[in-house]
Amino acid sequence: MKLSKKIFTAILCTALVGITAVGTIAVPARANTTNIVQSAKEQTYKKPKYIFNFIGDGMSYVQVNSAQIYKGVTEKGGINLGKLAVSQFPVCGSATTQDSTSFAPDSASTATAISSGVKTHSGVIGYNADKQTKPESITEKLKKEGYKIGIVSSVSIDHATPAAFYAHAVSRKDMYDIALQLADSNFDYFAGGSLVQPNGKNGDQKSAFEIIEEKGYNIVDTKEEILSLNSESGKVYAINPELQDSQAMSYDLDASKDSIRLKDFVEKGIDVLDNEDGFFMMVEGGKIDWAGHANDARSNIQDVIALDEAIGVAVDFAKKHPEETLIIVTGDHETGGMTIGYSTTGYNTAFNLLANQDMSYVAFDELLAEYKKGTTADKAKIEDVLPLIKKHFGLVSPSNAASAKDSALVLTEYEYNKLKDAFAQTMKDSSERTNNQETGILYGGYEPLTVTLTHILNNKAGIGWTSYAHTGVPVPVYAMGEGAELFSGAYDNTDIFNKLVALCELK
Repeated sequence: MKLSKKIFTAILCTALVGITAVGTIAVPARANTTNIVQSAKEQTYKKPKYIFNFIGDGMSYVQVNSAQIYKGVTEKGGINLGKLAVSQFPVCGSATTQDSTSFAPDSASTATAISSGVKTHSGVIGYNADKQTKPESITEKLKKEGYKIGIVSSVSIDHATPAAFYAHAVSRKDMYDIALQLADSNFDYFAGGSLVQPNGKNGDQKSAFEIIEEKGYNIVDTKEEILSLNSESGKVYAINPELQDSQAMSYDLDASKDSIRLKDFVEKGIDVLDNEDGFFMMVEGGKIDWAGHANDARSNIQDVIALDEAIGVAVDFAKKHPEETLIIVTGDHETGGMTIGYSTTGYNTAFNLLANQDMSYVAFDELLAEYKKGTTADKAKIEDVLPLIKKHFGLVSPSNAASAKDSALVLTEYEYNKLKDAFAQTMKDSSERTNNQETGILYGGYEPLTVTLTHILNNKAGIGWTSYAHTGVPVPVYAMGEGAELFSGAYDNTDIFNKLVALCELK
């Protein structure tokens, strides 16, 4: 007798609760693949025609919850959670993220796990752990089935996460080779950032852009061209006309009202990809990770919100195709060890204070660079940059407390002294800065003054960080649409691939 989806889900949840009560069970990667396939068959799910796979790079539970809290307190005040499109999804699972070499993996190996269902080394894209054999990715499998394929990212399109869905590379640093594989992929839609190594590592290779065009792609890089894309545009590589660091899109916090956003690339992707045979679109919010590395909570939260707005576009599409669409949202790993709660705030949080930061750490670094051009380390004074700090972070010195928008934004003597020390380091040439364990913990290789400012504001808001790198915590997996119930429960990240293969009846 076949069980209904609701009854099946209820039984599964009861079983999981029972397992939790007894203890934890470690399940090796891919050990439950047979059960996944059997579950898909028993439930008689329809093969989804339209599949969206959103990946928040560096995004785990805390990043999502922080975005909810920030929206709640800034829109309503008090203890309220703001609405996110993803928080309305009916199914939520949990995926472990370790790779074959580390419990704190990188984006190359974790994206490979999601795209291809295998564990591999950190830094490796689209290869098994032997670095010799290549698994077939979900995108390659679906392309054979007639699906159109789209790859979207807010960072460079040759970066690790997007690359794992169209390329195979023993090293994620082989970006020129990855770009050439983009050209050969015959996938239908690439969009977001540009290329980091268009002429190779040494700048002496034939332009990858030329090769991509020779392979039949229409490269567009103006707002007008991007917004005019449609189903008649053919194979497309759409590059955001506004690029920031490392050929990536701007942090959403730095984008203007007229900027092309991640959600716009999803909208145009639907226009380009929509067809009778269906499509698969992977969309990455890549700078969530970069903001996590820099411990910049405000930029991190805003890019989570930007990803959620892009998810909202897919949800609107799904409402028009409710029995044909599957949307999956997950993270590849967590970045920064972000947490809600800090030692000096006790049981309190004040996320509303983050609204005083109006630009990313990258944009503020640029302001500091301009200041440094006009002075020398021996003549520089922190008083010179206090107006910039107040304008862009809301923080004021103890002697200027009366001018603060909120008394919580007044720096304590301890915080002010930390700023002065950081300013002194910032004004030195990078080769002359103190380089020891203490400064490594304080600044993590970032601009000392800027990262100290974000730390102070984050801590006042009640946010803490444990790292400038990746951590090993599990990530959420949200799902809605046809076959979404398969993504409930706790499993390994490789099983995201396994569940898609089973659901789509692929070999």
